[in-house]
Amino acid sequence: MTLPKRLFALAGSAALLTLAACSSGQDSASSGGGGPITVAASDTACEVSTATANAGNLTFEVTNKGTKVTEFYLYAEGDRIVGEVENIAPGLTRKLNVEVADGGKYQTACKPGMAGDGIRGQFTVTGGATKQADANAELAAATTSYASFVANQTDALATETQKFADAVKSGNVADAKARYASTRVYYERIEPVAEKFGDLDPAIDVREADLEQGQQFTGFHRLEKDLWVTGLQPDSPKIADKLVTDVNELVGKSKTIQLSPLDLANGAKELLDEVATGKVTGEEEAFSHTDLWDFQANVDGSKGAIQALRPVLQARDAQLVSTVDTQFANVQKLLDATRNGDGFKFYTELSQDQIKEFASAVDALSEPLSKVAEVVAK
Repeated sequence: MTLPKRLFALAGSAALLTLAACSSGQDSASSGGGGPITVAASDTACEVSTATANAGNLTFEVTNKGTKVTEFYLYAEGDRIVGEVENIAPGLTRKLNVEVADGGKYQTACKPGMAGDGIRGQFTVTGGATKQADANAELAAATTSYASFVANQTDALATETQKFADAVKSGNVADAKARYASTRVYYERIEPVAEKFGDLDPAIDVREADLEQGQQFTGFHRLEKDLWVTGLQPDSPKIADKLVTDVNELVGKSKTIQLSPLDLANGAKELLDEVATGKVTGEEEAFSHTDLWDFQANVDGSKGAIQALRPVLQARDAQLVSTVDTQFANVQKLLDATRNGDGFKFYTELSQDQIKEFASAVDALSEPLSKVAEVVAK
């Protein structure tokens, strides 16, 4: 799901943290040993305790003091996303762990209401640090393993998106509908990676409810509406071609992206937040109601990241691994109960009790997943 997203109150601890920055009155702080960089976010301002940190693993402790749900991005040059946290409800305080091994100029962007370019501030990283994956063979293996997972998913995404687009362009509505949910699962499994490529993510995955003023409605959800609500439109073939182009560009970029072990840890948590803020609410697939396909894909993607990190996590905190495995199994059991043939029930077929069960299970899994990044950062 692209941004912005709505907060789902039933899964309170599934919300990620937002971080914000202010452009003046800031001191220098170290990335190690000096405690977290504290951040106060509001609807109109961002205040961070420092604008400078030494290269390495940075920890930000953020409190949302505003009235709007907010999110934070850390950008390198060219608006390349280094790290991001989303869906931070008012009053919440959370930590963000991110690896920044290269010194240089960065920007922070706090986005009250989860829209626009955000309130930006300059952030400088000094010196340089050895990357975790370069210093630890198990962490290097984890990133290599996850890169293979992403490559497999993106290759399948490109292939299946072309088939889906061909069905749309030929006017074969039944075939396009049949392919829609099964194509999107490949995107949903790697969504934290996709979101690192800026405008490509909203071009592919924006929801109509989240369109900003002047933004064109494109991608999967535009075609979803055409197929299930309005009927195919004169420009549907053009939208389908654009989707293929955007997906192929995403696939190409994903082949060369450099991910850190903390990206894997944070991504596993982000995928559960995708479930909490969209899939369990039924807001993601508003026209087709195929949210449970996405739900399963987000869980699969989260498992993929944890599986890559498993040797490190097992050595550092075996109890956490056991807890995560148990909660994954609980979520999977609920999903399995909604299966229908090769797929799932439509969201509209779920009872309120089932929705509450899902929300509770996601919340229970989100809590231990939120600790994974701290373990990896040790």
